[in-house]
Amino acid sequence: MTSKGNPEKTHPAAHAARFECNFRQAPKAFPHFWEHTVGSGHAPLALRADWQAQMLRCHNELGFKHVRFHALLSDEMGTLVCEENKLLYSFFNADQIIDFLLSIGMRPFVELSFMPEALASGSTTVFGYHANVTPPKDYDRWAMLIEKLLAHWVARYGAAEVRHWFFEVWNEPNLPAFWTGGQDGYFRLYSCTASAIKSVDDALDALKVGGPATANNKWIPDFLAYCRKNAAPVDFISTHHYPTDAFGTPGADTITQLQHAPRGVMRAQASTVREEAGDYPVYYTEWNLSSNPRDALHDEPFAAAFATKIVMDAHGLVQGYSFWTFSDIFSENYFPSVPFQGGFGLLNINGIAKPLYRAFELLHHLGNELFEVHGDHPTVDAWVVGKEKSATILLTNLAMPRHPIHTELVHLRISGAPTPRTAWIERIDEDHANPRGVWHTMGEPEYLSVIEVEQLARVSVLRKEPQPWTRKRENLEFDVSLPPQSVAAITIEFA
Repeated sequence: MTSKGNPEKTHPAAHAARFECNFRQAPKAFPHFWEHTVGSGHAPLALRADWQAQMLRCHNELGFKHVRFHALLSDEMGTLVCEENKLLYSFFNADQIIDFLLSIGMRPFVELSFMPEALASGSTTVFGYHANVTPPKDYDRWAMLIEKLLAHWVARYGAAEVRHWFFEVWNEPNLPAFWTGGQDGYFRLYSCTASAIKSVDDALDALKVGGPATANNKWIPDFLAYCRKNAAPVDFISTHHYPTDAFGTPGADTITQLQHAPRGVMRAQASTVREEAGDYPVYYTEWNLSSNPRDALHDEPFAAAFATKIVMDAHGLVQGYSFWTFSDIFSENYFPSVPFQGGFGLLNINGIAKPLYRAFELLHHLGNELFEVHGDHPTVDAWVVGKEKSATILLTNLAMPRHPIHTELVHLRISGAPTPRTAWIERIDEDHANPRGVWHTMGEPEYLSVIEVEQLARVSVLRKEPQPWTRKRENLEFDVSLPPQSVAAITIEFA
């Protein structure tokens, strides 16, 4: 066991975690809001063949519909450059990305960033690719860039298609590392950008634009107040949050930050944003279990358990919940060759599925009817989700780092359910769907052979194992042993 918790022996049956669910109740609608969008790194990565292969796989296996990335307007993309004192527009590279996304049934969630050097008012940059984070020196020229880009896309793909896209103005402008213009400067940039977008398609302001795209849920009331006062168009609220935000002292490691974060911190934060946003749709365009781009926890079963709880807790609060990121093909500052590097991704650089990926696979297979479950336990959570002729019992056993956690016997009773035809369980824990653990036993090679990649891919898959049940009158009863920091899904097919 790693440092993620303090495991002890299994609790005896008398102290089992007990949950009950009544199938006679009317279930709540359960849209797969986390599949609306997924994050990537910065735009040029989307031109890579391996990025595209992993994106296709995530779309097919996990159901993601949009993808968001940084730096579509940065100089690496060649969108706008200055040569011989002349502004040159080139949307070819951007089109290549969008052509690919549309070809596989996906769409962009367009983050309009960062500042082309030709328009920048300063030289401050961020990341290894030197993205300029200063305001435009000429807002009219910035507006012209946005108008030309949007008009080009409407002409190329058709207004009916582009109206399905989302346009988000900038990235985390409340952080000086990403925007040097402060709140007033961002609001001016937003108003200018939103007006330019709306000018391209006058059909009931059909192109969707929003913000403030802030870190840590900031600025939302001020942003909406500004938009109301200045008649700035806004169609949705976007923001970011990580459970490590605002916990621990400056410079604290991820484990220490998470140690001080409540298990339900992400739901609490999303509830506040939901209230602040009023009637506007809410799209979280970044979240993960930490904001550290290189942390071993991202590759471990703990991440799967925590992400599962975070997603399920966000039900009813948001329209989109974009995990950051789908792949470790990611290079904000450097590109490591280590297979399990603690990157943000669901897939590692070799395309091997991490426990996180398998958690999203289990989530994708859930139905769209959420039943109320009664029961409470300090580390175990249970959900029951139904669809036609089947249901899934989703379980997590999760404690934040350095908090007590045990292997738990979980007892769940479902009343009023039809007779099962079959049932099986799939697990994510230290011994299931955990390729990093096997990589460790290999001696942690930095460069994997083809055979090693295949071996790790095999151990990463979910395995279906028969799950027994008992029927007592009209009740179905299940007993499951749940290890620390784990996920289990029992799928029941009814006759």
